[in-house]
Amino acid sequence: MEPLSAYPVKCSGPKAKVFAVLLSMLLCTVTLFLLQLKFLKPKTNSFYAFEVKDAKGRTVSLEKFKGKVTLVVNVASDCQLTDRNYLALKELHKEFGPYHFSVLAFPCNQFGDSEPRPSKEVESFARSTYGVTFPIFHKIKILGPEAEPAFRFLVDSSKKEPRWNFWKYLVNPDGQVVKFWRPEEPIDVMKPDIAALIRQIIIKKKEDL
Repeated sequence: MEPLSAYPVKCSGPKAKVFAVLLSMLLCTVTLFLLQLKFLKPKTNSFYAFEVKDAKGRTVSLEKFKGKVTLVVNVASDCQLTDRNYLALKELHKEFGPYHFSVLAFPCNQFGDSEPRPSKEVESFARSTYGVTFPIFHKIKILGPEAEPAFRFLVDSSKKEPRWNFWKYLVNPDGQVVKFWRPEEPIDVMKPDIAALIRQIIIKKKEDL
C-alpha cells in the first residue's frame, strides 16, 4: 500500500473559489460601511444640537437655548483680561438677557494656564467676584484632538480658532455662528449686532401672533 502522501489532495475547487470571492466582497462591504460611519456622519449644522456638561458635571442639552441669541466665550479666572471681560459680559447679559439673549461661558486652561481651578470653583469665583448670572459650564479643551465638539463647531463654522482667553462667538437663534470678536474688542462694538438679532426674534414673534 502506498502512503497517503503519494496522492495529491485537492483543497480548492470552484465552490471554494466562489466562497473566497463572496467572503472578500463581504469584508469589503463591511469595511466601507464602517468607514462611512466614521467619516460620513451627517454634519451637525447647529450649535444647539450639541450636549455639554454644566459646572457640576451634569449633561446639558444646548437645545434649551435654541430660539435665543447667545454669545459663547472661553473664559479664564487668572488672566490679565479677566476683570474687564467678566464685567463686560455681565453688562451684556443684564442689558439683553435673559429672555432673548444669554452669555454662555466655557472655562479653558489651554491659554497661559490661566484657568487652573476645577469647574465648580470657576463658577463660584465668577459669581462671587463679578456677580454674573449667566451659565458657566464645565471646563473644556478648545485646541487639539480632545477639543469640546460644541466649541469645535464654533471654530469650524467661523474659521477662527481662539488664540487666547475670552474669544467671543455670536450665535443666532438657529444655532449658526454669525460673528466673532477677539478679547480686546469693546462691548460697544458687539451691541449693535446682538440688538439686531434680538430685534429679528421680536419681529418674528409679533408676525406669528
